This record gives sequence, C-alpha cells and structure tokens, in this order.
Amino acid sequence: RTFVEFEHSKERFKLNAQLGVESAGTKTQVKNFDNNGGTPAAMQASDWIKANQDFAFARINFDIDQKLLVELASSINFFNYSYERFFPTAITSQQRKFTNQLMPKLAASYVLDKTFTLRASVSKGYSPPTIAEVRASDNNINNNLQAELGWNYEAGLRYNSKNNRFYANANIFQFELQDAIVRRLNANDTEYFINAGGTRQRGLELETSFWILRNEVSLIRGIQFRSSYTFNHFRFKDFQNGNSNFTGNKLTGVPANVLINNFLLEFKRKIYLFAQHNYTGAIPLNDSNDDFAKKYNIVELKAGIEELKINKINIELFLGINNLLNEKYSLGNDLNALGNRFYNSAAGINFYSGLAVKL
Repeated sequence: RTFVEFEHSKERFKLNAQLGVESAGTKTQVKNFDNNGGTPAAMQASDWIKANQDFAFARINFDIDQKLLVELASSINFFNYSYERFFPTAITSQQRKFTNQLMPKLAASYVLDKTFTLRASVSKGYSPPTIAEVRASDNNINNNLQAELGWNYEAGLRYNSKNNRFYANANIFQFELQDAIVRRLNANDTEYFINAGGTRQRGLELETSFWILRNEVSLIRGIQFRSSYTFNHFRFKDFQNGNSNFTGNKLTGVPANVLINNFLLEFKRKIYLFAQHNYTGAIPLNDSNDDFAKKYNIVELKAGIEELKINKINIELFLGINNLLNEKYSLGNDLNALGNRFYNSAAGINFYSGLAVKL
C-alpha cells in the first residue's frame, strides 16, 4: 500500500486529501483425501488457486469550524483469480477476471455541542467470492460465482455527557445487497456456493453506558451499567433457488432481536464482580423459514481481582459461571443443512477459572 497526502489548514478550515494504490495477493494449495479413520488415504483432488486484488483510492476530508466533518471518497477495485488443477484431471492454468468496480462514499458528521453529534453516510460495497467459496469442499472450481455488490445507508447520533458518566449511541441502517453468495450442501455433506439473488437489510442499533457511581475513596469504587440492542429486519429480495422463490423470507441465520445487558461492580484493590445477560431471538435455519432455532437467554457471572501483587509480580485471578440458567440452545447452527441437521448443542451450566501473570 502506498499513498500521497496533502494537508491544508486555516483558522476554521482543515483539508486532508489522499491518493493511493493498494495490492494484495494470496496463493493457496488445496488437497482433498479420503478419510481412513483420521488418516489421509487416496487423494480426491489437488488444486492451486491464486487471487489478486488491486485498487486505487482517493479521499478528501473537510473539517469546517471543528463542527462539520465531510468525507468524499472513492476507489476502483480490480480482482482476478487463476487456478490450476493437478488431480484427478489436469487443467492448465486458467484465469478469471471480474468487472472493475467503482465504489464511492459520502459521509458527514455535525457536532451540535460538546455532547451531541449527528452523522450520516452512503457508500457502495463490493465483495468478490473468497477462495473457500470458489473452491469449496465439493472439490469443484466454481467459475459461475459473481461478486456481491450493495449500497449501504446509515444515520445516527451520539451523546456523551460532559462528565463522561453517561454515553448513548443510536444508528439506523439499510443495506441493499445484490448477488448474495449463499451456502448449499450436497447429499454427502460437502458444500458449494451459489448466487441466489439479493437481500434488503434494515436495522436499528442502540447502545448505552452509565456509571451509576464513581468514587476513588469508598469501599465500592464504581458501579456501571451497559446495554446494547440490535433490531434486524433482514429479508430476501428477488431470491431464487431452483423452482423455489424465497423473496420476502427472513434472512437465514440472523435473529430479529439481540439484547445484551451487563453490570459491573468495582471494589477497592481492583476486585470486581461482573454479570451479563444475553437475549437472542429465534434464528431462521433455512431459506424457506420452515425451521427456527428457539430464542434463548444466557446469563454469565464473573468475579476476580485484577492486581494481586506477589513479590512485585502482578497476578490476575478470576472465576466465573457460564449459562447460569442452564439454558438449552444451539450455537454454530449449520444453515440449510441436508436432512434438517441444523443444530450443534451448546454447553449447559459450566464453570471456569483463570490466572494471568504480568511480569
């Protein structure tokens, strides 16, 4: 990555401009073998894949009166990959180039006063298929995959009290994705990927933090409450899989509601007590929305001491309880799994402890 930069500053106006280029490349060898009780047996396939991504970018930032910040930016992306197959059937080196993509961005923020800030942005995103998607576990090179494209719109506000005891942040967004890359499974559980249309992702993000008590001399030094909430209204758009049309269905793997609350109690000598609650709503497990993982509530408790000094060595000790309510739920769900084998059971109530030594 290399760039040139220009800066200009006056009493109430600042300008910063950058012009540059960036290049990245990877070379991956992929081999697949039969599995003989955990030992590699006969070879199934052997490939080399090389991916190259280059882009040029320009960015201009304006700072007007330390109140209005404006960013104008754009980049052009060049992506290609080449591959060579050695087994089972040799294929000489082939190259695939993707259409060059221009990705503009406009963002602005305005400081109303020392506590309130407003912001908004619009930008175009581009994501070419990864090596793991082009050469999936079905051992085929998929040259039909197109890059994902999308426009993202965001607006938000932030409040931070003058004494830094209360903080709040709110953000609304909409992301229009085209040519969404989705995972599919064959009958033998090998995976492959396809472009199946688009998605419309709308949502709301809220975050707050409040120091109820901050005192450097009392037994209780601090009490803090933090909370974050995310609402996801993610839907398929023009989404086709074979003869099935999933337009309007909920996006697979994304819960509509996620709420996380935590509480921190700090004592003298860096002793602390921490509690957290995580609520996650029902999760659609397939594109047809026929199956959902149930909503769950996870509670964690943790206590510890951060600075226990023994012979001038700082030691941190902690112990905790995960899943205090012994909730039965699934993590790492296998989306669109064949035969409805979606679930991977998470651990029930469990305990942990730890020690960290700082020299």
